[in-house]
Amino acid sequence: MSDSVAPAPDLDQRLIAALRQNARASITELAHQVGASRGTVRTRLDVLVAQGRIRRFTIETDVDVEGEVRAVMMIELQGRMSRTVIRTLQKIPEVATIHSTNGAWDLVVEIRSDSLVSFDRVLHAVREVPGVLNSETSLLLSRVTA
Repeated sequence: MSDSVAPAPDLDQRLIAALRQNARASITELAHQVGASRGTVRTRLDVLVAQGRIRRFTIETDVDVEGEVRAVMMIELQGRMSRTVIRTLQKIPEVATIHSTNGAWDLVVEIRSDSLVSFDRVLHAVREVPGVLNSETSLLLSRVTA
């Protein structure tokens, strides 16, 4: 018998969708929502975390955190180094999200830090990553609502 756990793509997608709605849901709540046993849900979550498909459990708020520095950084990559760069960026705690994109920039990275000093440190760290050729960063000031 194999030590690996068989993939469950449909269940995994339902679990991820449920967590996107409520990252704080209990195993019991998740099991009820996706129609699986608590043991199955716990096993699938452990597998998703081990595979890196779930990197962290977090929340979003309807208001910006006072004092938090948020920015969007566009990054141009050197040749075929995207996987290496992405793995390195994922290790930086202030990097909230990473998106691949088309056009002049290869990646769009959301940065969240608790101060301008910390933010500056992150900018320097990202720019020193081997494979990062160029970047442009915009601070996010206030949310605009219509």
